[in-house]
Amino acid sequence: MTRDYAIYDVFTATPLEGNPLAVVFDADGLDDGQMAAIAGEFNLSETIFLTSPENEAHSRGARIFTPKAELPFAGHPTVGAAIAIVERRGGLAGDGRIVTLEEGIGLVRCVVKDDGGTHFAEFDLPKLPVAAELNLKKDEIADALGLAPAEIGFENHVPTLHSAGVPFLCVPVDGLEAIGRASTNNDTWPAFSKRTGFGEVYLYTRDTVRHDAAFHSRLFAPGFGIAEDPATGAAAAAFAGVVMQFDTPHDGPHVVLIEQGVEMGRPSALRLEMDIENRKLTKARLGGHAVRIAEGQLLL
Repeated sequence: MTRDYAIYDVFTATPLEGNPLAVVFDADGLDDGQMAAIAGEFNLSETIFLTSPENEAHSRGARIFTPKAELPFAGHPTVGAAIAIVERRGGLAGDGRIVTLEEGIGLVRCVVKDDGGTHFAEFDLPKLPVAAELNLKKDEIADALGLAPAEIGFENHVPTLHSAGVPFLCVPVDGLEAIGRASTNNDTWPAFSKRTGFGEVYLYTRDTVRHDAAFHSRLFAPGFGIAEDPATGAAAAAFAGVVMQFDTPHDGPHVVLIEQGVEMGRPSALRLEMDIENRKLTKARLGGHAVRIAEGQLLL
């Protein structure tokens, strides 16, 4: 049989920027091994497989694979798949369309809108971020990233561990020059990763390239077969916890634009919206654009 697929660039409105995603439609009948092998064949940071939903009131079931592992939740596959589903159904009519995806983390609700000729999708975070204890010294983190200890941290920001479904070691770096030099492609990261169990690390700094961005970020995930990721929605979701912990925003709605992928030549823009009441995060949404750049069929 044949199965349709499409390639989308996500968290961008410009083709060949953002984070590439493979969307496999009609994935019913594929087993775990086949999905993992197909994801390895595409060799993109993530591939999402759309299946018939368990509840017919929902849009699709969804399983997300990196080249080496399955994830319960990820942001750029969620945004890309929601837009792909709407476009496959003939596009938008009216103000927008709701897409509900049954992911490993649970039900994820997305709203897809037309934004001046390109599609924008935003989803409610299925889980709000929580912090976990982190017992790592600044100098060992710096050594693992090829940086000096003085380059780890800025203002009141220090390394933390946050999760909104997927845990991330979140490391503040002092400035664009330092974050541009950071790398896990060195002699120290493998030992650090083996000892700590961290297969990925999310770096961020307050300095930005875009004038409208609040933070600049990079994501290295060699443990998942991803040397560097151009845009990481699950990390941006977890990062809402970092903003709450260190920036303590006042009550009301807040929009935080995060740029990523600049060093890779694939600039991305992730829009994080946060609702705060009584100094607590009550709701959060993550959104971005996506553009289809290729389509075809799997002969499987």
